[in-house]
Amino acid sequence: MGSGKLGKKQKQKHRQNPKAKAKPLRPNKPISKSPKKKKTTKNNKNRQNDTAQNKTTAVTANNNNDNNPPSPLASPSQQLSYFLSQFQSAYGVQLSSLELESIKDSVILDVSEELGQDVMRIEKHIKEAFGAKWKEELCEGKLIEGKIEAGSPAVLVVATSALRSLELLRGMRSLTKECPAVKLFAKHMKIDEQVSLLKNRVNIASGTPSRIKKLIDIEALGLSHLSVILLDIHTDVKGYSLLTLPQVRKEFWDLYKNYFHQQVVKGDLRICLYGPIPNGNEFKGKRVELADGDGEQLDS
Repeated sequence: MGSGKLGKKQKQKHRQNPKAKAKPLRPNKPISKSPKKKKTTKNNKNRQNDTAQNKTTAVTANNNNDNNPPSPLASPSQQLSYFLSQFQSAYGVQLSSLELESIKDSVILDVSEELGQDVMRIEKHIKEAFGAKWKEELCEGKLIEGKIEAGSPAVLVVATSALRSLELLRGMRSLTKECPAVKLFAKHMKIDEQVSLLKNRVNIASGTPSRIKKLIDIEALGLSHLSVILLDIHTDVKGYSLLTLPQVRKEFWDLYKNYFHQQVVKGDLRICLYGPIPNGNEFKGKRVELADGDGEQLDS
């Protein structure tokens, strides 16, 4: 009984002073969190390194551009030397001195100032090549008996692909309104269709080496009126050109050797190299690295 009363007294005492042992309340303090350190991952390190390298490369490139001004354009003589060296390298032959002397610089139709791939300016140089007779030679659509045969273009464009052939034709669009250009490539074009088109007058034609050679072989494409061959030597996204893309290169030199070279030697056919080649001081008197890895001394 005594213990029960004591318990009640203690409870009553606790109820009378409920805050007797309570701790005083304090204002809430913001919990300061230490800043988290960003984890440095390998990717972040790589990005930082790449950024630093890019900045360094950009500065170096600018310095190089300032210190190395662009070299002068290649002269017709240098262009001819380069072209003939490529020809000799492709076949592993050496042209005789008599043959080399007979090929004059005048066979080169110089368009070196238009190396920026602005195809819309090609026609200016083509017109200049034909002088005062450019309308008669490039725009007329009627055959002239005994002078201009069917299927014998005055200008033949040679490119690495059908797409590039079309692009180059756009640069001579104003010349082909009355006498349409003929497309000489295999993509989407049947050879019978091309043979049919070549039964009319043709002033300008554009295509790839393989199809051009095939049409000449079957005597559908004539060369009696041919004055200029425009060779597109601009490089593609992979760095290849008409003179370096392995299979196309072989097809082109077969075409040139069999049908064009003798006309060039006689001075009856002019060559237009449309694209950049080694030139200026980098070209003169130095060994030029050819497409197959051989080196050859070239003199301007």
